[in-house]
Amino acid sequence: MTTQQISQNQSLFEKSQALIPGGVNSPVRAFRSVGGTPVFFKKGLGSKLWDVDGKEYIDYINSWGPMIVGHAHPEVVAAVQAAAANSLSFGAPTGLELEMAALINKLVPSMEQVRLNSSGTEATMSAIRTARGFTGRDKIVKFEGCYHGHSDGLLVKAGSGLLTFGEPDSGGVPASVAAHTLTLEYNNTQQLSDLFAQSGDEIACVIIEPVVGNMNLIVPHMEFLQTLRALCTKHGAVLIFDEVMTGFRVALGGAQSLYNIKPDMTTLGKVIGGGLPVGAFGGRKDIMQCLAPVGKVYQAGTLSGNPVAVTAGLKTLELIQAPNFHAKLTAQTKKLMDGLKAAANEAGVIFNAQSVGGMFGLYFCEKCPSSYHEMMQSNKEHFNQFFHSMLDSGIYLGPSAFEAGFVSAAHTDADIESTLLAAKKAFAAVSV
Repeated sequence: MTTQQISQNQSLFEKSQALIPGGVNSPVRAFRSVGGTPVFFKKGLGSKLWDVDGKEYIDYINSWGPMIVGHAHPEVVAAVQAAAANSLSFGAPTGLELEMAALINKLVPSMEQVRLNSSGTEATMSAIRTARGFTGRDKIVKFEGCYHGHSDGLLVKAGSGLLTFGEPDSGGVPASVAAHTLTLEYNNTQQLSDLFAQSGDEIACVIIEPVVGNMNLIVPHMEFLQTLRALCTKHGAVLIFDEVMTGFRVALGGAQSLYNIKPDMTTLGKVIGGGLPVGAFGGRKDIMQCLAPVGKVYQAGTLSGNPVAVTAGLKTLELIQAPNFHAKLTAQTKKLMDGLKAAANEAGVIFNAQSVGGMFGLYFCEKCPSSYHEMMQSNKEHFNQFFHSMLDSGIYLGPSAFEAGFVSAAHTDADIESTLLAAKKAFAAVSV
């Protein structure tokens, strides 16, 4: 890096820290886990990003998933520009909301009714409130390392940025609130069965990432998901699939279509906004009818169903319905994983990798982890070395060993080749 490059990012970061806590508006962006100065970006196009100094990067964060068709896709940009010309917001119903609800129901049939909001956090918070209202129960179940947004009851052994800082819980959450949240080990079928045998009739809902993306990528065991579905049905608990990250990214119908498990409720975000803030939750009609104004469960939002954001999402969802879109995305992501494993093996570095659809996980350990405990055994220092070497080479990965990565439809074979060349250099540095 040149002095100018360092000074631009450093200068912005220093100024930001005076006015914004930690200098960032989401904790993982601060680079605390990997060290160094965060990169400040000014432009994205296709698979590429450019920082404030004009340095070019191949982007494997994709805004943490939404940019599945790449940055600044011309059709998405044109649709947004046209929508913006008609007003940025109405705070009143639009036909676009109906169009989005109909499309979601078509692609994710388990979502018989849908309510739009502005974020994944809002979606999960509202889904849980609805489940509680429907069942008349208080207890909820989540899994270690799964992150479902930053609402109080869900910040118990959560993933994402909380893992980055080694803080499984958040300050400011009353113990009385957290007491209603029961936490189990992901992929532990026996533990799940034991809990339901003991307290099944007190559980309002179980919320789960069907493919975990917030303690790196963790793939579910089929027996675990099938048992979860059966136990929720038996005890009248609402099964919520948090597909904020996996929805439309691991498959057109989300993880539930991939694994053929039908949840009672689903939460969505990221891809359905095409890069703008949109969330959604929905599910069985009898459950969704608990929502105001027809039911007793209150949920609202001034910018819910925002016309510009929904337009970006509709165009993105249109583009990803192209023939073989997900097959190509899956193949390209696997090609990257296979190449990285080969490069690590050549360098003699203990490393593994896997992918589901356009999501991937990188692990500096002998096998792909299947739980929070196993993920924590990964060599964090080796990841940090690898991350900084890749960053220097213009490859932008998530700045934490505990985050999944993302490939977009805009990533070319040349992008993959450039990434693997950079990886060979990075693994050589790790092995020293």
